[in-house]
Amino acid sequence: MDGTTWAALTAALTVAGAIWTWIAFRRRGAANGLRAMGFTLLPAAAWLTGTLEMVVEIAGSITDWATSLVFNVLTWTGVGLAGLAVVLFLVSGFIRDRQLARGQAAGRTGRKGMSGTTSAASPQGLPEASSTRPGTRGGSPVDDDLADIEAFLRKRGIE
Repeated sequence: MDGTTWAALTAALTVAGAIWTWIAFRRRGAANGLRAMGFTLLPAAAWLTGTLEMVVEIAGSITDWATSLVFNVLTWTGVGLAGLAVVLFLVSGFIRDRQLARGQAAGRTGRKGMSGTTSAASPQGLPEASSTRPGTRGGSPVDDDLADIEAFLRKRGIE
């Protein structure tokens, strides 16, 4: 658009604002009329500083971007793939939690065998690292053997 078009747009917005200002003064009083006058002067100020063109360009660019986002098949394919990725992450977490719970339940029932040895111990006689579940609330241990260690650490302020 050229300078004349911008001037005409500014004049139209200012005239509309002046009518609004006059109505505000008559119906609602001086405070609302002065506020309307302030809004009426903004289009003229924007035109004189060149901001009006910038605002229109920004609005046009946002509109172009939004329409290309809404009506573009590739964009919606990307949104669908991102959603599928999130669903896969969530499902894998649930499956992992169930597997850990099932493994811990099996470790508790088969803890003491005929020979009196614990089946949850590794060949070196140390408890396995997977005996506690890191995702539990409050850091409470799932394995009862580690409860006293965790209580000691909590007492010392180490969590």
